[in-house]
Amino acid sequence: MPCTLRTDTDIGAPAPARACRCPRHARRLFTGGAVGAALLAASGPLAAARIPECKRSGFTKAVPAQTVEEEAQQQYRQMLDKAGSDRALAPAQHPQLQRLRYIGARIEPFTRDCNSRAAHWKWEINLIGSRQINAFCMPGGKIAFFWGILSELQLSDDEVAMVMGHEIAHALLEHAREQMGKNVVTSGAMRLGAALLGLGQIGDIGAQIGSQLLSLKFSRDDESEADALGLVMAAKAGYDPRAGVTLWQKMTAGAGGTPPALLSTHPAGPTRIKDIEAKLPRVMPEFEAAAKPERRFAPPPKGSSSRQ
Repeated sequence: MPCTLRTDTDIGAPAPARACRCPRHARRLFTGGAVGAALLAASGPLAAARIPECKRSGFTKAVPAQTVEEEAQQQYRQMLDKAGSDRALAPAQHPQLQRLRYIGARIEPFTRDCNSRAAHWKWEINLIGSRQINAFCMPGGKIAFFWGILSELQLSDDEVAMVMGHEIAHALLEHAREQMGKNVVTSGAMRLGAALLGLGQIGDIGAQIGSQLLSLKFSRDDESEADALGLVMAAKAGYDPRAGVTLWQKMTAGAGGTPPALLSTHPAGPTRIKDIEAKLPRVMPEFEAAAKPERRFAPPPKGSSSRQ
């Protein structure tokens, strides 16, 4: 379920009968005006960056990017600590982790053309020893792949790049921040105004954001946007975007015929494949012009353990 940021602020109090020019009321009126401006700005997309698929929703303005990224980093560290204590965190020399980091290093240089904040992110990729068919990129460039998506689906490098490009696209488009912004706007505009003006609510918002990041599910529109941008990111890195078709065929089939949780909000089946195929004329020239990877990797044996 998408996270909901709750607020106890009463925004229904009546306005004063007479205009008051004292500092307290002046600040209150200014706060209301700022919130109104934020709500109006949120109604349309932000300007695109150098890549057309990089349009971001104005709702991202409702929550500070730094707050979301800091909370994401904290949750990512907690996840890695837990995986380490369970002996489920792949060491740096693991060949599949090296594979992921090689592919990620090829994609990363193109991210800053989509979102200027990406140039300052401390990108990180880790591999978790779980049979889940899943992967994600949290705000701030914190990426995790689960062993099952590599071993059970037997992904080629091109298919891995499609997954990674898709997940990175969510972070670049700030879909988590967008959803949180929508929830903040609808659940308490005045409290949001106080936070934006530095009136003591930022930490509270951050705590609520942090409790939800790992469980956040994106909408179908978000997933379609991430598909489109992910294909571009992977193609620019020299990976064949036609692998998006085979990837989603494997994903839809899943392990044992059950679609993985990663697909819970995705368009499924023939519709998704057709959508990807329709995007190929746009991205194939990017792939053909791109420098190709110097290294290629094989997937791990099907059904194997990350400790093997």
